[in-house]
Amino acid sequence: MRCVPKDLLRAAQARLLLLAGVEMLTLLAACGQENRFVAPPPPKVMVQLPLQQTFTPYLEATGNAASVNTVKLLARVQGYVQEIKYQDGTTVKKGTPLFVIEPEPYKVQLEQAQAAEEGAKATLINAEAEFTRQQELQSKDVSTQAALDKARANRDTARANVLQAQANVQTAEINLGYTTVSAPFDGVVTARKVSVGELVGGDHTSELATIVQLDPIWVWFNLSERDVQRARAQMAQQAVTVADLINKVPIEVGLQTDTGYPHKGVLDYSSPDVNQSTGTLQVRGIFENAKQALLPGYFVRVRVPLRARQALLVPEVAVGADQAGRYVLTVNADGIVEQRRVELGQTTGDMRVIESGLKPDERVIVAGILDAVPGQKVDPQLQAPKSEAAEPAGSQ
Repeated sequence: MRCVPKDLLRAAQARLLLLAGVEMLTLLAACGQENRFVAPPPPKVMVQLPLQQTFTPYLEATGNAASVNTVKLLARVQGYVQEIKYQDGTTVKKGTPLFVIEPEPYKVQLEQAQAAEEGAKATLINAEAEFTRQQELQSKDVSTQAALDKARANRDTARANVLQAQANVQTAEINLGYTTVSAPFDGVVTARKVSVGELVGGDHTSELATIVQLDPIWVWFNLSERDVQRARAQMAQQAVTVADLINKVPIEVGLQTDTGYPHKGVLDYSSPDVNQSTGTLQVRGIFENAKQALLPGYFVRVRVPLRARQALLVPEVAVGADQAGRYVLTVNADGIVEQRRVELGQTTGDMRVIESGLKPDERVIVAGILDAVPGQKVDPQLQAPKSEAAEPAGSQ
């Protein structure tokens, strides 16, 4: 093992001490400097000005379809069912024969009544002739007054008998007509409730089937008291009455599986009073239904347009909610986030109508909402709103 000279060892130790001293001075100098925190830049958010455009508000409700006419077909004369002239569930026209109840007995009754009428007419002719003879004899003082009075009474009785016979003929004709049960209007006939050869009428089964009219069709729905007041206030502004609206106000309907409101009709009835137990007003619309898209009993979505007006709209994503209600976040001129409590209107596509609480020149945050804290500064990036809104889809 080689030995290191003492003078070289002392020189190495001196250099190590010098380097250690320099490092110590550097650390001490660094500890004497001031520490400063550099804040991160404010978060960027996307903002829009509220969209101003003409908007048509709607009264919206849920209703149900109902047939304009639904009639039970009854046997009005007694007899055996001789013929059934339709297929169950088919659509028939007004006047189409549906059931035939044995007509022969009623034809015989008609012939008897007609014969009795002819006999009564013959008796009347004879009675009138006898009365004329008695008048001539009385004028010549050949006959008594009693004979003349009797001839007059016989004539009057014969006239009454003719009227009675004619009424019997009409009754027989009506009963014969009842042996054929026809459709009272265009509609769909339900499955028959009797069979050929079955005795109906009188104390026996009277209901033969039911016919339901499907075109046109009614839709009944109820409007809340608040909606009624809104509509009446608008009517007062336009100086119109409920009578002026009948068959003029459009009503739109959509089934649960429909997109939008494809079925168009008009208002044809409004109840004159509000139901005290429900606080609603019953309203009815009538719809053409040639394709039978609406069936009685269907539940439907209904909307009634009100007068178009100017409105402010913001994207639906900009609307927030908490325990105090609905709000939007805005950015003021200093870049500070502010919360605006708003009253919402209807939804139109992906936009929401703002009824109150927002001004047209306020910048609404539409993206980066999670980074926006009321009272904190943000970096707003303005983007243009949509040029137009979609068709109204629903309410709040």
